[in-house]
Amino acid sequence: MSQTDNSTIQALSTEVSKLRQELQLRDQLVQQLSQELFRLVKGNTNFMPQPEFSERHQSQIQALRDQLQAVEQQVTFYQEQITTRDAEIYQLRQTVQELSDRSRMLEQVVQELPQIYRQKFEERMAPVREKMIALQRENRQLQAELQSVSYRLALKTRTANHSGIDLPNFPRLGSPPNNMPAVPNA
Repeated sequence: MSQTDNSTIQALSTEVSKLRQELQLRDQLVQQLSQELFRLVKGNTNFMPQPEFSERHQSQIQALRDQLQAVEQQVTFYQEQITTRDAEIYQLRQTVQELSDRSRMLEQVVQELPQIYRQKFEERMAPVREKMIALQRENRQLQAELQSVSYRLALKTRTANHSGIDLPNFPRLGSPPNNMPAVPNA
C-alpha cells in the first residue's frame, strides 16, 4: 500500500468516527425528547380519548353546529335586509338630490320672477306707450287745429258782425267828439 492510500484510509476512519459521535448525540437527543413528550402526555389526560366525554363532546359540538347554522341564517337574513335598506337609502338619497336641485331651480325662478314680470310688463307696455304718445301727439295737433279754426272762425265772425252791427266809434285821444258834450274841467 502506498502512503497516500494510508493517509486516505486514516482520514476516512477519522471522519467515520466523527459521524458516529454525531449519531450518538442525536440518538440521545431523540431519547430525551421522547421521554419529555411521554411525561407531558402522561400528565395531560386530555390526550387520551374517553368514550363518555367523547359522546358528550359530540352532542355539544352538534348543538354548537346547529347554533352556528342558526346564526349564519340570521346573518344572511340581516345582510339581505341591510342590502335592501342600502338600496332604499341610495334611492332616497338620489330623490333628495333631485328634489334639492329642483328646489334650488325653483328658488332661482322665484327670485327672477319680479325681474321677469317687469320685463314682460315693459314689453306689453311699450306698444301702449307708443300708442299713448301717438294719441297725445294727435291730441296736440287736433288742439292746435281747433285753436286755429277757432281763431279763424272768430275772425270771420268778427268781420261778418262788423259789417252788420254798428259798433260805437270812440274818439281818438286828443280830439273832442262830434256829438258829445264837453265835460268841464273840475
